[in-house]
Amino acid sequence: METTDTYKTIAAASEETLFKEKSSKFFGYAFPITTEEEVKPIIERLRKIHPHARHICYAYQIGTETIQYRVNEDGEPNNTAGAPIYGQIQSFGLTNILLLVVRFFGGTKLGVGGLITAYKTAAQITIQASEIIEKTIDVHYLISFDYQNMNKAMRVIKEKKIDIVNQEMVIDPETNLPTGKIEIKTRKKNAEMIFDIFTTLYEIDIIIKE
Repeated sequence: METTDTYKTIAAASEETLFKEKSSKFFGYAFPITTEEEVKPIIERLRKIHPHARHICYAYQIGTETIQYRVNEDGEPNNTAGAPIYGQIQSFGLTNILLLVVRFFGGTKLGVGGLITAYKTAAQITIQASEIIEKTIDVHYLISFDYQNMNKAMRVIKEKKIDIVNQEMVIDPETNLPTGKIEIKTRKKNAEMIFDIFTTLYEIDIIIKE
């Protein structure tokens, strides 16, 4: 069975969207995120943009193999806001995304069903306004070698079209000779093969970068 090593997310922050229902306004926003720490500053920024908003409800999902998610109703009845927003993240098969809906109450209560539909629709419109992209799940390795083995390492990197994340040459204090360290990344489905190639190369060390 072939390893799945791609996932879908959004390319950049979405444009602001607006959905109206019985005088209530629902502004939608989507942001690509990779950590939970990114969520709070975004919410604080939206509270400054919309100081009179009744609710800022949201959902996010982070991760590819280990999934982390959260929904927040921000005072709306249980499962009427954050849950339908998260449902749209799942419906579009996205991850590494924060999806928010800012509500201004228009004076007419929508009821539980009306709220669910409104938040779901606002979330859907926002995702549709975003550019959805597919990314690869990558594995990062650190390879190290003495200077005279640099060509050997670079040949493999070039032949296998491996991406270099960063590289450095340092002077070994014991030998006073330059040594190389390169961080590389490769698609998950190729990772084992790349690891095996480097482990068979004499005088080149490879370890996985956590």
